[in-house]
Amino acid sequence: MDKEFILFDLDGTLTDPKIGITSAVAYALEHCGYTAPENLDELCPFIGPPLHESFMKYYGVDEDEADKLVDSYRKYYRPKGIFECTVYDDIPDLLTSLKENGKKVLLATSKPEDMAEDILDHFGLIGYFDGVYGATHDRSRTDKSLVIAYERDKAVMVGDREYDILGAKENGLSAIGVGYGYRQNPHEFEKADAVANTVAELKAILL
Repeated sequence: MDKEFILFDLDGTLTDPKIGITSAVAYALEHCGYTAPENLDELCPFIGPPLHESFMKYYGVDEDEADKLVDSYRKYYRPKGIFECTVYDDIPDLLTSLKENGKKVLLATSKPEDMAEDILDHFGLIGYFDGVYGATHDRSRTDKSLVIAYERDKAVMVGDREYDILGAKENGLSAIGVGYGYRQNPHEFEKADAVANTVAELKAILL
């Protein structure tokens, strides 16, 4: 897939953020009077979509209550959970190869932009990226299609959730689903142009 601009999702695509995100969701639930599941793996559906949307979807709360839950989430996530993640094996090698082949590497994430930059910097990945584009804290830009629209017109989007695929398609972009991330069912990639189950497969598709 010969594209000049490669847009990457962050959580579940470049990094495995399960510990930090699920711990922060559990903290928010308990802090706001809800009962968090004992098995934090049950909170994995929160990885990828905008938080506000997920709290409304999975806990049936209204927008105001979702705002409170997101605020509580960030009380845990910003100082601690943000770095409770790991970079997937072979991602640095992939990014190096893309840059060596003249690709423009961009980040398009539903995570707030400043947090995404901090994560990339913490793990020594920021230097690979020609641009980092994320959500805003005031929720004026949280939907993945809006994040991608804020981006380039011609590129391929790489992500592990349907929000990445659908956001790309809404903007007329090609999309690659990565099966090693946190998709919840096979149907999430129905509209993807290609699926990579490993980073090695992703490299072969992109180059």
